[in-house]
Amino acid sequence: MEELLQDFLIEAGDLLSGVDNKLVDLERAPDDRSLLNDIFRGFHTIKGGAGFLNATELVTLCHLTENLFDKLRNGELAITPEAMDVILAATGVVRDMFGFLEQGVQPPAADADLIDRLKRAIAGELVGGTADPAAAEPVQVVEAAPAGQGGPDWNNLFNAVTGLPVAVEAPAQAASLPAAPGTKPEEVVQAAIGRRASDRPGSSAPSGRRDSEKTRDNSIRVDTARLDQVLNLSGEIGLTKNRLNALRSDILNGLNDTETLHALDVAVSQLDLLVSDLQNAVMKTRMQPIGRLFQKYPRIARDLARNLGKDVELVLAGEETEIDKTMIEDLSDPIIHLIRNAVDHGVESATDRRAAGKPEKSILRLEARQEGDHILIMVADDGHGMNAEKLRAKAVERGLITDEEANTMDERQSYNLVFLPGFSTAAQVSDVSGRGVGMDVVRTNIQKLNGSIEIRSQLGKGTTFIISLPLTLAILPVLLVRLGEQPFAVPLSMVREILPIDTEQVQEVGGRATMVVRGEVLPILPLAGLLGWPQERSPEYGVLMHTAELSFILAIDSFAGREDAVIKSLDDFRPKGVAGVTTLSNGQIVLILDMKELLGGAGEFRGVSRAALLNASQSVAVR
Repeated sequence: MEELLQDFLIEAGDLLSGVDNKLVDLERAPDDRSLLNDIFRGFHTIKGGAGFLNATELVTLCHLTENLFDKLRNGELAITPEAMDVILAATGVVRDMFGFLEQGVQPPAADADLIDRLKRAIAGELVGGTADPAAAEPVQVVEAAPAGQGGPDWNNLFNAVTGLPVAVEAPAQAASLPAAPGTKPEEVVQAAIGRRASDRPGSSAPSGRRDSEKTRDNSIRVDTARLDQVLNLSGEIGLTKNRLNALRSDILNGLNDTETLHALDVAVSQLDLLVSDLQNAVMKTRMQPIGRLFQKYPRIARDLARNLGKDVELVLAGEETEIDKTMIEDLSDPIIHLIRNAVDHGVESATDRRAAGKPEKSILRLEARQEGDHILIMVADDGHGMNAEKLRAKAVERGLITDEEANTMDERQSYNLVFLPGFSTAAQVSDVSGRGVGMDVVRTNIQKLNGSIEIRSQLGKGTTFIISLPLTLAILPVLLVRLGEQPFAVPLSMVREILPIDTEQVQEVGGRATMVVRGEVLPILPLAGLLGWPQERSPEYGVLMHTAELSFILAIDSFAGREDAVIKSLDDFRPKGVAGVTTLSNGQIVLILDMKELLGGAGEFRGVSRAALLNASQSVAVR
């Protein structure tokens, strides 16, 4: 039964997300009967699964909503904002009920006010709720049939499977009715995405094994064609292994003629190719369409815009782009926050848009695409944009930067000020997101995925946030650098080029060693100083690196080329600035450096003097 429950929650969750998206589309195209039929079928399927699990209250709510869908698709009722509000409220409570099932308890009854609104909508009594005013006579509502007395007792069945005590009746559940004007945006987002049972005050979810499990979905759907490819490659590798064993026996027996050695070379080359193909095929099994992540956002954008009195349409693009499954859940909150900010702060009111000569409807675009070995996710609005000068002034006012630092900032650096902890301006960005995190946490979460976030804005035209992520977290392209004979790995995504360090070109600006690269003055940071090691000699090479906050030259002794590192995490002991370890082809273990952590916050960055950089045999600390 537990397996059936998990299958139901996954399938029904996907169906409900699809229903939410189609409802948003239906609001824009109320005459599209095919959309209504799809919505009806999706909800009917959810109700059938709930009935099989004997979730009576969920069946009751689904049945009432299904009655309303049936009248809408048959043309007996008109699609109005009031009808859409009550339908979306019902789907929100259905999602909440999934949370109770996930915790192993029967969902409580939906709020009586929601049930009453559904019945009034079915009867055509909501304002503007009928296609023909003459048809607004009371309609007999068919209630959902109660679960059969001989049916399974869900709580006892679940108890038998998991060993949990039978849960007592949970308190009545508040309906996720449309938010009143002035409701905080984060509350609107919370209502749109639903809550888990354990998040609700008064929840009677039992304690036990399930409470200690991670809340993320660890299952993955894989196309059988990809599994067939993995199976075929495994078979080919087995045949090549047998061939290598035979050749090994021949060589050990003294057969080392040219033909045998050539056959060995061919077999090793074939094995190398097959292993590479198998690695790529296994990586593809982890890849999932990002559209599964995007499904929840049209509903969130719609509810936020309606609550704020704005007309915003969220346009999705690149939903077929595939991304590592392990990233999808970690991306959810940052994207919610960016969409919330765009609707709440980036987009102007209808009055302001008319005054600026813009259409009243604002277009918010959420797009994903693959570029090389990276995935780009863009959240773009057509609002009023960011004012770099005002951002700098606000940061100075709050004591986050000095006047001198503000005067040297270009537009890109000014936009990045919104990522500083504690930065907030009413005109541009709020420090409270739809999930209670600030823009600084958004950037931190993206960086934990080895990604970066960039802001592009044009005053009066709009703002675009660009998130860049690696295709997968399992393999990380790195550049191997050396201090003496000790190699270290740095993420290749941050590397722009490798430069020789000519002592005559090293200058001191503001007490820091710098070099001029194509007209840009860049600070030089010795890797030895970042690690707290003594500097044995003057560095010979510099690696030009770029992060969201700054560009700099990492001073090293030498480098050993590029590798695709398979990351091994350090769970029990992880020194500061170390992201993990990898093993080289020669068996040597190498530390993968977390450059962002080594550099610390932008405010801590100072650099070293020219004398400290060039004088060997002394300990250099990067201040």
